[in-house]
Amino acid sequence: MNKKVFSTLFLAVFSVTLGVGLVVPLLPVYAYELGATGLCIGFIFGAFSLSRTAFLPYFGHLSDLKGRKPFITAGLLAYFLASIAYVLSEGVKSLILIRFFQGIGSAMILPVAQAYVGEITPRHKEGFVMGLFNLSLYGGLSIGPLVGGMVNDSFGIQSSFLSMGLFSLVGFLLCLIFLPPRTQERLVTPAKPPLSYTILIRNKYVVALFLFRLAYTACIGLVWAFLPLFAHARFKLSSSSIGVLVMLGVLTSGLLQTPMGVLADRLNKKALIVIGGLVTAGAVFSFVCVQGFWGLFVGNILFGVGGGIAVPAVMAMTVIIGRQTDSMGSVMAILTMGHSLGMLIGPILAGIMTDAFQLGLAFMGGTVVMVAGVAVALLLTSGFRTWAKE
Repeated sequence: MNKKVFSTLFLAVFSVTLGVGLVVPLLPVYAYELGATGLCIGFIFGAFSLSRTAFLPYFGHLSDLKGRKPFITAGLLAYFLASIAYVLSEGVKSLILIRFFQGIGSAMILPVAQAYVGEITPRHKEGFVMGLFNLSLYGGLSIGPLVGGMVNDSFGIQSSFLSMGLFSLVGFLLCLIFLPPRTQERLVTPAKPPLSYTILIRNKYVVALFLFRLAYTACIGLVWAFLPLFAHARFKLSSSSIGVLVMLGVLTSGLLQTPMGVLADRLNKKALIVIGGLVTAGAVFSFVCVQGFWGLFVGNILFGVGGGIAVPAVMAMTVIIGRQTDSMGSVMAILTMGHSLGMLIGPILAGIMTDAFQLGLAFMGGTVVMVAGVAVALLLTSGFRTWAKE
């Protein structure tokens, strides 16, 4: 494994996700104070996922053909520009537009970086390497909300926006300087083109992981978009306390990525996905009946445990599929499309349910979606071990 490439991508993704973590948990309350309804808050989060979903197939496939570095650096630069735009924004409509632009940048970063890591990963260590790399994502997103809450309480949300820009710029410079030139990248498919999306989506394992990822991230979108508002409205928690709660789930999941990745290389990946999904469903349901900060505290830890068990196994299976189909970037893009659609559908449906009924019902809806995702994964991943050895 190329340690220089891995380390550069790890630090770059950590930097940009740390910046995002500073801001995202604060956006629901910030938008609410600007006069946004529950549906508008859903659109603010959904705009990001909509644009990312639209551009993921293009960038994922093109990175298989043209190389990874140009897209990663361009995406990091887009994040820096988005942070400046946040500072200049003055209303809900501008927040929606900025999130849409930021989604385009995101389509160039994480799935392409994951594809890059996937192609330098040794065989039979997919779970360990991808779990280790995921520490960059979960580490940044866990520290970010805590720091962002403190920065917001002390200096205001504009300072959080500027901090996101600084971290994005650091990631951009790291990749620009330390990643090898595009011509020196070791592409997975130097001799033949990657498979088309029409062929890939007929693979039942791709479909299973896509739908599970969609259900899981719909729950993430629900929790990120409405748990801060729920905690603020019902329990009058401060931004710092809300930051701690959001951090707990991400940090717990992040700490489990590497050890569960090792288990995913040795045990049944399908079983880990099912167990993790069911724990996640139970955690989302628990938010319906919590009483105060400590109830939310326990629920968020359980939410993180569920993701920590399931995600490394999902990523290990994804790398194996990408290698078997000679389409690492395209397969990663499909999985990230599931992530984006989940982040789009979850907040918008929750916003509709919140406006029409009450916030607690949104968490019940998330529970049903997660259980459905587990059921689909259970049915469609049968026979994966035999297929992976062919």
